[in-house]
Amino acid sequence: MASMSNNVENLSPQTIRGVVREMQELSTHPPEGIKVQINEEDVTDIQAFIDGPAGTPYMGGIFKVKLSLGKDFPQIPPKAFFLTKIFHPNVASNGEICVNTLKKDWKPDLGIKHILLTIKCLLIVPNAESALNEEAGKLLLEHYDDYYQRAKMMTEIHAQPQKVSKTGLMEGPLAKKHAGDKKLTAEKKKILKDKKRTLKRL
Repeated sequence: MASMSNNVENLSPQTIRGVVREMQELSTHPPEGIKVQINEEDVTDIQAFIDGPAGTPYMGGIFKVKLSLGKDFPQIPPKAFFLTKIFHPNVASNGEICVNTLKKDWKPDLGIKHILLTIKCLLIVPNAESALNEEAGKLLLEHYDDYYQRAKMMTEIHAQPQKVSKTGLMEGPLAKKHAGDKKLTAEKKKILKDKKRTLKRL
């Protein structure tokens, strides 16, 4: 718990107020296809769900991203990560996102909404010039169809929306697994295994 609140103590009260204000605004008026998740314990732990944009291999997927605000935020841009596995030129294997907005083009007044919109745009228009995943960057430039298939398959395997139960509750990672789910997971695993096998053949 201590480590969670550490970061909050590093930020100025003014910065924290600004972050809280922006997160509340994002949660009441979310940009299209983006939903933020507020962590009451640690406002510097910013997580959001981004819908895979139509017309891209990410369509139909829901991607969880995390922004890490350092103690010098907003002077220094936050680090951004995909928590959902994704095949994308600008996303490293550890999920780190490479985008100019979070590097040389950063301005302290850009804000969280701008970052999330930029990440969403990156799903629509990947930038092969600043590739962190060289294989994805190379395929994007030289064999677009192969890139599309790989990215689509990764989306189908890792970014499927969680099933909402009849009570309307998300069956999230915190929800305890029911015994009945085991059969379902076995079937799911088999489907995923088949998909992964197909992936290897690509």
